Order: sequence, then structure tokens, then C-alpha cells
Amino acid sequence: MSRQQLSRRTFLAASAVFAAPLIIPARAFGANERIVTAHIGIGGQGSGNLKAFMGQGVAPAAIVDVDSKRLASTIKMVSEKGFKVDGYDDYRKVLERQDIDAIVVSTPDHWHALPTVHGCQAGKDVYCEKPLTLTIPEGRAMVEAARAHNRIVQTGSQQRSDAKFRKACELVRNGKIGKVNKVLVGLAKSNFGGPPVADSEPPAELNYDMWLGPAPQRPYNQKRVHYNFRFFWDYSGGQMTNWGAHHIDIAHWALGFDHTGPVSTEGTAEFHPEKWFEVSTACRITHKYGNGVEIVVGQEQKDIPGGTTFIGEKGTIFVNRGVLRGTPAELIEQELSSGDESLYVSTNHHKNFLDCIKSRELPICDVEIGHRTASACHLGNIAIRLGRKIEWDPVNEKIVGNDPEAIALVNRPYRAPWSLK
Repeated sequence: MSRQQLSRRTFLAASAVFAAPLIIPARAFGANERIVTAHIGIGGQGSGNLKAFMGQGVAPAAIVDVDSKRLASTIKMVSEKGFKVDGYDDYRKVLERQDIDAIVVSTPDHWHALPTVHGCQAGKDVYCEKPLTLTIPEGRAMVEAARAHNRIVQTGSQQRSDAKFRKACELVRNGKIGKVNKVLVGLAKSNFGGPPVADSEPPAELNYDMWLGPAPQRPYNQKRVHYNFRFFWDYSGGQMTNWGAHHIDIAHWALGFDHTGPVSTEGTAEFHPEKWFEVSTACRITHKYGNGVEIVVGQEQKDIPGGTTFIGEKGTIFVNRGVLRGTPAELIEQELSSGDESLYVSTNHHKNFLDCIKSRELPICDVEIGHRTASACHLGNIAIRLGRKIEWDPVNEKIVGNDPEAIALVNRPYRAPWSLK
């Protein structure tokens, strides 16, 4: 299941641009020429991404959202800034447009893979929010699409473009705290907007069938959409994939694990006693990697602070947004020497993506990196859902041994006509 291809039955019918497996070359940009973007999903994070890219000088030409009220208000905001933008409720329509260079995917997690893969096939570069995927096979399909069509795909793990995170990772990577045997990753608590409410008809402004997309058909419930999507397995993986995608990503960067994953994962978790939502309210998970290093992920664990803590033979380094601490304190005052390894430097995550569209160099959080980080998150959720240890082959990306329950949780069937085959 590690090299699956996306079925495009209905998508191929939607546009002849996908009739042949052509690799569309990147457009050559003049020194001052603007990159033209389409933005798919413009809720909280999508609105932030739209404004950030506009601040970097892009020219937004299309907005896609399944909520017509949100779509109209965003078009009005962008138009008032001097841009002519078109609105759609189906992302496939923007992929037909030859004037669009890149798409920005800021949808719920279950809608990340299809626009990214189809965008690559249509010759668009892609900025896709974290967590990159809902399932591990989706991530491999996204990597393969990016490589096959020579596309730039940036994962929205913006902590890699922060100086404090980079310095922490460089210090760890170059042995400034000695050998690292354990890393602690602290997650946020669940902030579901409870209590639950009864199912109802969807509001008139929401194209609910398109909101569901490849997810299972279920009655509309206002506590399962918008921000609350992240607390249900059909669409996301809770704070594990929300904040874990940020802080595990930093652990991977520091330890050189960007192209691998754990060999085993085990843990325990607590869930809402009244089942208001499905994901964990508390957990403690241990990922073991091939070199013996353990990444311990905790939610509501007193000994695991929010952020990433590296524990080495010479001390510890803790990093979170706006915070970099060493124990002893002088650890973080160290400078790299001439023989040390310097990590990729980006001071602005959105600008890095735009720069790479022009240079065709890989971005700081390339699709493969985002896929591997998301995979660790998914393995953690599989382990706590099963309540037992799972063994993982990070090279072939499959469960080790005869474990049909674990194998079944690695992938999830798509609702027809959408499919991942």
C-alpha cells in the first residue's frame, strides 16, 4: 500500500487537461513578475495564509471554499485590495486555468491529498497545510505526484522558518548536548467546542457534500465542521496531528529523521468519558527509531511541557514558539564551528515557497518531510486506538507482521466517486 496511485475517474472527466501524463514545465518568471495563486479553503488558517502570501507580493486570482458566505466575504476583502478574483466551490475548476501558478491548500485534513496530487498533475506548485495528510498512503501518493511532475510542494510547518527552532536543531544535530537518547514532545489539550448538539440539515451557504468529499457520508452536525473537524477520525487526528505535526517535525529535523520514521510505536490514552468527540484527551506515546532514540509524545502529561525537549548526555534543550532554553543555560550560547553542519535557512515560510517556485529548489519543508512527520503522528494514533505496540517498517512504509487491525487503520477508504487506489 506504500506506492498507491490516486484514481482520477471523475477528475479526468472534469477536464481534458489531465488526459495525458504530461510534465508541465515551470513558468519562467521575470525579476519583478508576480506569482499568481489560487487559495483552497479560506477559514482561519486559510485566511492567514492568504494574507501572508499577499504580504509577499503574490497576485491571488481565485478563491475556493464550500461556504458561500465565507467565500463572498473573502472575495470582497481581496477585491478591496485591488485584485480581481473569481470564486468557486470546487477546486478542480481552478486547476484548468493556465494563469494560475500555485495553489494554497488550507482545507480540513481529509481534503489535503486530492487537491495536492491533482494540482501537481495540472502543473501547479502547491503549499499545503500541516498535517500534510489524513493517512500514510496519501502522503506517499503526494510525494510521488510532486516528483513525477517536477512540482514544488511546501508543507505549512512554519516552525522550520523560525530562528529559535533552527538554532535548537543545529545545536542538537552537531552534538552540543552530547548523545541524545530521548526527545519529549508536548501537545496541547483538546479544545473541542462542546457539548454536542443534534444532527441537523446543513446551512444553505454550505455545500456539505463537497465539504465531506472523500470522507464517509454522515448527517450534518455543526460540531463536526469548521474548527471541530480535527476531533473526529474521519477528518483529522486531534492534537496529535495538529500540534504533533509541528513539534515532532522539529524533533525529526534535529535528529536527521526527515526521510525515515519509527520502527515501533506504543502508548496509552484517555478519551472523552461522554464521547463528545473521538480523539484523545490525554496520551503518552513512545516512538522508537532505528538508532535507539525515543521520541515520547505527551498530552496532559505533567513531565512533558508543550514544545520539544531534547535530552542529551551534557544537558537539555527546550524549544517552543518564542522560547529557547538550555540546561545548563550556557548550552544555547554555543556557536557552530567551521566543521559543524548548518541547517537550511528560511526566515519566512511563505517567502521560502515563493522563492523555490522561481529557483526550483526544494523548500525547507518539502512534501517528503511533511509526509514523514505526519506518518509518525498517524502511527501514534493507531497505537492508542489499538491500545498496544505496533511495529513499523519505515523503508517500505508498512506494518510489520500479521496485524490486520493495524493494517486496516493505516489507510481509510474514500467515499465514491473519490478514491485512492
